[in-house]
Amino acid sequence: EVQVDELQRLLAGMEKEHRSLLLKMKEGEAELARLRSAEGDKLAEQDRSAQLEKEVAALREKIHHLDDMLKSQQRKVRQMIEQLQNSKTVIQAKDAVIQELKERVAYLEAENLEMHDRIEHLIEKQVSRGGHSSRARSKSEYVSSKRLTGPKPLPLIRVVET
Repeated sequence: EVQVDELQRLLAGMEKEHRSLLLKMKEGEAELARLRSAEGDKLAEQDRSAQLEKEVAALREKIHHLDDMLKSQQRKVRQMIEQLQNSKTVIQAKDAVIQELKERVAYLEAENLEMHDRIEHLIEKQVSRGGHSSRARSKSEYVSSKRLTGPKPLPLIRVVET
């Protein structure tokens, strides 16, 4: 009986040790599963990190490309603005020349009219000296006189009513 009790006690100890080993084994398996999960998470994070790095590299390349395009467009816009300013300067210069020519034409037309009036007046004087009854101009025929403005002093212009 002592041997049976001893065997039962040993058997109980072995069962107790068996349970504790099973418990330790389950804990070890759980720890291993957790580590594998953590390692899997790490791998997933590493994969995700690698994927994000690739996306960032692609986005940097796109940004670089867009920056180049933007700089090119800015250069084109600056060139267009310079061309526009140059064109405006040329137009202003041509406008100034046109204005000067208009003033010169007005001056020459005024001189022409004055010369025409003088010639008419001289012809009338010659005709009246020749004995023809031509009416001489009186001061009342001179209606108005005005001076054209311009860069050069212009002659006095008389408008005669006929």
